[in-house]
Order: sequence, then C-alpha cells, then structure tokens
Amino acid sequence: MTVRERIEKLQEQMKKKDIQIYIVPTADYHQSEYVGEHFKARKFLTGFTGSAGTAVVLQDQAYLWTDGRYFIQAAQELKESGVVLQKIGEPDVPTIEEFLKKELTDQGVIGFDGRTVGVAKGQEYAEIAADKGGSVRYDLDLVDEIWEERPPLSEKPAFLLDIRYAGETVEKKLSRVRKAMEEQKADVLVITSLDDIGWLLNIRGNDVEYFPLLLSYAVVGKDRVDLYADERKFSGEILAHFQENHVKVYPYDDIYERMKRFTKDETVMLDPEQMNYALFSNLSEEVSKVQAENPILMMKAVKNPVEAENIRNAHIKDGIAHTKFMYWLKTTIGKERITELSASAKLEALRGMQEHFLGPSFGPICAYKEHAACAHYSSTPETNVELKTEGLFLTDTGGHYYEGSTDITRTVALGEITGEERRHFTTVVCGMLRLADARFLYGCSGMTLDYAAREPFWRQGINYNHGTGHGVGYLGNIHEPPANFHWKKVPGKSKYPALEVGMVITDEPGIYIEGSHGIRIENELMVAEGEKNEYGQFLHFEILTYVPIDLDAIDPGLMTEQEKQLLNGYHQKVYEKIGPHLTEEERTWLREYTRAI
Repeated sequence: MTVRERIEKLQEQMKKKDIQIYIVPTADYHQSEYVGEHFKARKFLTGFTGSAGTAVVLQDQAYLWTDGRYFIQAAQELKESGVVLQKIGEPDVPTIEEFLKKELTDQGVIGFDGRTVGVAKGQEYAEIAADKGGSVRYDLDLVDEIWEERPPLSEKPAFLLDIRYAGETVEKKLSRVRKAMEEQKADVLVITSLDDIGWLLNIRGNDVEYFPLLLSYAVVGKDRVDLYADERKFSGEILAHFQENHVKVYPYDDIYERMKRFTKDETVMLDPEQMNYALFSNLSEEVSKVQAENPILMMKAVKNPVEAENIRNAHIKDGIAHTKFMYWLKTTIGKERITELSASAKLEALRGMQEHFLGPSFGPICAYKEHAACAHYSSTPETNVELKTEGLFLTDTGGHYYEGSTDITRTVALGEITGEERRHFTTVVCGMLRLADARFLYGCSGMTLDYAAREPFWRQGINYNHGTGHGVGYLGNIHEPPANFHWKKVPGKSKYPALEVGMVITDEPGIYIEGSHGIRIENELMVAEGEKNEYGQFLHFEILTYVPIDLDAIDPGLMTEQEKQLLNGYHQKVYEKIGPHLTEEERTWLREYTRAI
C-alpha cells in the first residue's frame, strides 16, 4: 500500500468508529524516544522515517508534526504523500493542541492508542474534547487494524550487567530508591521507563534496535520488586539474580490488571511524564497518588566512579576505531569506490574489532555533501551516493561497549571545499571548543551554558535548529534525560536541571545549508569538579572523545589565539591517547593531522 492508501484505510476505520481526529505518536508503551519495529506505527502510516514526529489524521486530511532536526528530511519523505508537514516552533505553525482545539467540532471524538500516549498528553486531549462536549477513545489501535504484516514484539534474550560495569549492586540501588519513596510517603513506585528498569536491576535486553533495553514494567515495594516482562527472555542466571534481590517476574501485559488492584490504603508513586495514559487510567480514583519525577532519573544520570572510568575506556576504544576510519578514508578516497553505506559499514567493522563491542548505539548518519543538510539523514540503497575527492562528508555514529556508550560526529573534507564551507566548518569547531572550555558555578544548567557554543554562530547571524547537546546513558538511551544544552525552552521538554558532577553530555553544534552541505562536530563531555572558594563550587568539563578534527577544513585565520590554543591542546591529547594504539603508518598520519596550527 502507498501512504495515501494507508491513510485512506485508517480514515475508513475512523468513520466506522465515529472518530473525528486520530493521533499516532512516535512511541511504544513506555514513552521511549526510540522504539522497536512493532511500534513504528507513525512511520508505517506516513512514510516519514525520522525518530520524532506525531501524525494527526482527520477524516479528510493528514498532518505530521516534527522538530527542526527533520524539517528537510520530512519535506522530502512526505512529498507526494498528501501529508501536510507542520514544523514545530516555526512562526504561524500551531501546536498539536492548538490544532485540535480549532479542528475538533462540538461533541467530536479524539482517538488514540492510550498505551502510546503519555499521561499529560492524554489528559490534555481529554480536556480539549470535554470543552467541546466530546470525548476521547484511548482503547483504539486503528493502525494495527490496517497493518497486515506488523512485526511481532521482540523475543530476544536479556543479559546481566556485571558489577564491574554497573559499579553498584541492585541492593544498594533499591535502598536509594526506597529512601526516595519514603521521603514521598509512598508504598510503591511504578516504573515504566525501560532504561530506568535496566539501571535499577542491572539487566539489559535487545528489544529495541540500537538500544540494549528490555520491554518491561516494574513495581517497587518496600521489600520486593514485581517485574512485568516475558520470562522466556531470562536465563537461569538472571532468574537466580532476581531471586537474590527479591524480584518476582509476571507476564508483560499483566501490569494493566495490577494497576486496577491498587487499593485506597496504598500510596502509589509514579512519574506522569514517563507513564502511558492507558496505564494511568487503570488506577482507581480512590488510590492515593504521588505524581513526582522518577527518582532514578537523576541517580542514573550521575555516573558512579566505576561507570565513569569505564566510559573513559570506552571512548579510547571508540577513538581508536574512528581515527583508523579517518585514516582509511583520507588515504583511500579516489583510489577505490566508497559510498555512504560502504563507509558506514567500514566504520562499524572497525568498532567491531574493539574488545567488548556490542553494536551501534543508534542508527548511523553518514551523509555526503547536501545530504548532510538533513541533520539526521539516514542513507538507504535508494539514496546512497558515491563519495568523491571533493566536498564534505559527515558521520554521526556511536557504539555500545560493556564499558559504556558513545556518540561522536566528525565532518571531514574529501578534497576541495568552498570558502563558505571552510568558514562554516571553522565556526562549528570554535563553538564546540568554547563550550567544552566553559568554567561555571554549580547551579548552572545547560540552558545557561548553551550560549558558549552559539555565540560564534549568532555573531554571523546564523543558527542551528537543534539542541547543542544531550545526556548520554550507560548502555541505555543514547539521548538520556535530563541533562541537555539548549538556549530556549522546547515544548514537551520541561527539565533543565543544574549540571551535576558525573553527568555525561554531548557538545555538538552544527550548520545546515539546504542543497549544499551540513557540518557537525560532536564530542562527549563529563561534568567535573573544580575549585571551591568564597564564590561557591566551580565546575568544568572533562572531554571524553578523542578523535582528530579535520585540519584540512579549518581556516586558522578565522580563529582567535585562544581558540587555536584550545584546538592544539585537544589535538595533543588525541595524539597522546590514541597514537600508541595505531600502526606506524596510522601514527605518522595522526601526528600530521594533530599538528599545532
């Protein structure tokens, strides 16, 4: 079926069930950012392949909302589909809620699968409908009714994360969580976020492509944990681990009935930003609820000393692989055929040679020339192009290792580049270096510091439509909340916490010129403790990523002396940390590519 045909079939179902507006988000039952194949309903319906977006279907028209990372990509993929693109945050573009208020008629019905919509959104949709004398139907998965060969839920096995990688026992983690519950006077904590459950129980899974997570729910009580998951995924070793930590396993879908069984004598703690609307709606109104941020969110974001040291080691491995890739690319281009896809495969193969490599940490972005203007472009056999000895090539990739997860972007010149490309490249590098060099008092958030990266851009009257950085999970979500760098509040993202020692966050400014080129440079940073004096506790960043920045694309004349010193200092460390792990030929090349400018 074409996209038009799928939407028409959905609209037929809407008319049969008297649904005026039907909403299809990009989500699974756990409000995950990235989802398994079974949950890619929005992609199936609209043909848009980006990781973020919400489809809103009327009985005679369909719309798609997505953010600035995907404006160009969405416009290309929705062409000829009949789906109207709505660019979030752009002038005169309504929010989904504003759109619903305008389009919903009196006594109209809004439909959605309540398992894939968060509590706050579901409540807002219900309020909008109620204001029109209408209602919501959240028990409908209409996409499932037209998706004839929908992939089944994953049945892949889970695995334990050894204490030498986790750095903290389940017993100690549960003690910390129960202390937070006690402070809220809660009897139980319901956890629905996959990475939080993985962190708490020191387990991982393979249920989401690129993310080693397990489809599960957990209910933490005062002396036991009830885990709702497919028991077939657990080995005898894992079941023994559960028994030791008083964890009992129940069928995955039984969580919905469990929610109904809570009584008025129990106080249930939950995070409405992580729970789905259907699950929340199964709680009786008589049950006392504590709606608060999941305490695991911050516990997990602040890496313990064992995790921190492991992450440093993971980045050395990743730096070796990526530096070898750059050497290969620079010395091979023009001598043999290389494409976006073959370059991507080469980089993954080099990572695969590193000990404890588990797989990519997200879908690779390998984009040549104008393809890189799509911030999250993903090459396919249909879009794949050959790399030539000219222009810029961007790779945004990462790896999962037992020692942690990585996310790194480099843009390299494959030959001659234009003056504009060189100026833009230098601007991106300077912004990245400035942020990494920041010194700041405790209490600053990523919103406070984002300007350090954007100032070189804004001085030229240019900008980029994405955050400058995101938190990074340890064998979890590569985009881990709540740490981030962003200069303004973004709808749906309300958390801008103070940066804490041990948080890992990316530093990735970029420039995207439609039809021409895209440039992004990304390192990972760890928040580190500085001096403490009469003014307070100062913090700074430890750079984790060590891969050369392409001097072939730099214009030193556009850099201040301080920026040159920062780049030279960084490159000296790259050579010291990565050089010993390379062949003599690679090391000679690296010495030249990390020379002082």
